[in-house]
Amino acid sequence: MLYLEDLTVGDQFTSERYSITEENIIAFAEEYDPQPFHLSDELAQESFFEGLAASGWQVGSITMRLIAKSLPIASGVIGGGVTLRWLSPTRPGDVLHVVTEIKEVIPSKSKPDRGIVTIEANTINQHNDVRQFFESNLLVFRRSSGFRGGIFEPKERS
Repeated sequence: MLYLEDLTVGDQFTSERYSITEENIIAFAEEYDPQPFHLSDELAQESFFEGLAASGWQVGSITMRLIAKSLPIASGVIGGGVTLRWLSPTRPGDVLHVVTEIKEVIPSKSKPDRGIVTIEANTINQHNDVRQFFESNLLVFRRSSGFRGGIFEPKERS
């Protein structure tokens, strides 16, 4: 598990892979984003996307899963705002992975047990097409903070 003092600008983390299917695109869309171009390949053919496309919110959710599993921050991935851009449609058959890079590490001046870490994460398919760009400021604690494995463990009193 990593803490603020373990992270350096330029560090990169690569996630496992996640396969997108027509079935999971449609299931997500039925539940969360019921638009024709996410629900039916036939209807999607006549849309801007010219074929079935995953909801951007689905890609965002998959990205979050992949980041959480590949960026081993001891206190968890606690976001403080996100910039999200969908650069190209995610299609059935895409196999996604995320490459996350540490862009900035700023220790807090007022709260010495923590800091802000800026990350950029690109969600990329099997052809190296970037499907989504994600940037976020994360709250990251120092080793001395008492956070272990995403939970707070108070220090023993003497």
